[in-house]
Amino acid sequence: MDRSGGGLRGKEVSVEGICDIHRRFCEHLPEELLWVEDPDSGEKIKVIPGELRKRDIQVGRHTAISPRVVPEFMERFSLMSHAMLLNTLDTGAVWSIARGLAKNEKKYKRHLAECDLQRCNDLDGRGNLSEEALASFTKFFLETCIDQVEFMQQLIKPDQLRTRILLWADEEIALGNLPKAAKNILKHLLFEGSLTRNEIPDILSTSPRSARRITKALADYGIIKSDTPKSPWHLVFPAKLASRWMPGLFPE
Repeated sequence: MDRSGGGLRGKEVSVEGICDIHRRFCEHLPEELLWVEDPDSGEKIKVIPGELRKRDIQVGRHTAISPRVVPEFMERFSLMSHAMLLNTLDTGAVWSIARGLAKNEKKYKRHLAECDLQRCNDLDGRGNLSEEALASFTKFFLETCIDQVEFMQQLIKPDQLRTRILLWADEEIALGNLPKAAKNILKHLLFEGSLTRNEIPDILSTSPRSARRITKALADYGIIKSDTPKSPWHLVFPAKLASRWMPGLFPE
């Protein structure tokens, strides 16, 4: 799998990164969905992909901040839930909070709307908005995270993942698609997580040249990858092998 994060790695919450996400999303929308209508005046306004807004807006009961201060607020922005979890957990987008939120879309939107409610009384926080509603949303969000972890655990069955990969390697070796020693590299990668290039000849009890030939075969198959020509090798999960390595994760 691509570990680059779609080119967003390191800038998930920057103004540049967020505008890039907005641009990419809007580029896939049909033209009619790039226009919004002011419910009071009836004026139609076009959304410009990748640009911060330049006019006042209201979303439901929430009156957004003035467009003049949007850049300043964006600079202070510190959480983009999906992108931050993707970067922190390094799941390659296999695990995604977005899937759980989409499954509970109505509940998600209700919680978001309630976070814009004024505080109920003196016990409901010290700010203008309801602290109780924010706590309720936070609880919902974390429960959704746990739900998706449990969903992925049941789907992938990680305790059986190593066995599935090594059985697949046996088959590919028998068919002549991989050298026999390739399985030994996979065993160590599944246990260690990564291997330096200097470690591999010792593991295989072979020459550096033979070790390079074997790692090249695995890399050409899309199973292992290194970030630079001299950096350690690590295991990757190509989409073409998802049905074998992680059955049930993707539709055939």
